[in-house]
Amino acid sequence: MLLHVIARGKIARSPEGELVDRYAQRIAWPLKLTELPERGGRVPDPATPVRRVLLDERGRQLTSEALAAQLGQWRDGGVRECRFELGAADGHGDDGRAGADLLLAFGAATWPHLLARAMLMEQLYRATTIIAGHPYHRSG
Repeated sequence: MLLHVIARGKIARSPEGELVDRYAQRIAWPLKLTELPERGGRVPDPATPVRRVLLDERGRQLTSEALAAQLGQWRDGGVRECRFELGAADGHGDDGRAGADLLLAFGAATWPHLLARAMLMEQLYRATTIIAGHPYHRSG
């Protein structure tokens, strides 16, 4: 299954960008990173079937194991692409949230947009290693 991260704004050369690159190189699953301008720009046409995960402050707070289980279930169920969408500074509109398969939050705190992107990449790496049985994730 393709993991496709679609984010508003350019990460460029930054400490967060280095983290995104580091985890992108480690993820063994097919991965695509798409950056869109803050406003406008066209979201690429999805593969079929596809699942949409929006990072949103109103979303569910999943454990790493629960995220891995959801990704594994979608993959094993024939989903070809899972899109992770990070909105601009103002987040996603009601229409975007309504069309999502999952709203995902990284806790109750508000995180800087670029840091949220790096955190997502780490969680995708962690989830794929959990599914693979790799020792990166140590659960208590």
